[in-house]
Amino acid sequence: MSGVEFYYREITVRTERLYQLVDITREVERAVEESGVRNGLCLVYAPHATAAIVANEHESGLMEDILRSIQSNYPRRAGWKHDLIDDNAAAHLGSAFIGADRVFPVINGRLIRGTWQNIFLVEMDGPRHRRRLLVCVLGQK
Repeated sequence: MSGVEFYYREITVRTERLYQLVDITREVERAVEESGVRNGLCLVYAPHATAAIVANEHESGLMEDILRSIQSNYPRRAGWKHDLIDDNAAAHLGSAFIGADRVFPVINGRLIRGTWQNIFLVEMDGPRHRRRLLVCVLGQK
């Protein structure tokens, strides 16, 4: 495709708890701005088997509800076979079913998200000193 540009930026996040939501919205928006892409797509990807990416409201009660729901749906030490190897099967299941990526449109140089949508890394196997995230922007300048 002629005139299509690709830009990526790596974001590093430190987590402090076993389960945690880390708001990465500003870093993603900064990457879109730096890319110079006017119209295209932005992929936010966590290359980890025990983390996920979600978009939702940054409200403390809701954030706690999301984490509680994850823990309820994928409980730790629930007899998962992978726990015999690593004791983190719940985090792997959460990542597999929630998803390690999200795609957002970029229109007129701006990341498009809902009024109440922020972008979060979902930590399910923390704390971690270095969670690496990739923000890839593809489109026309």
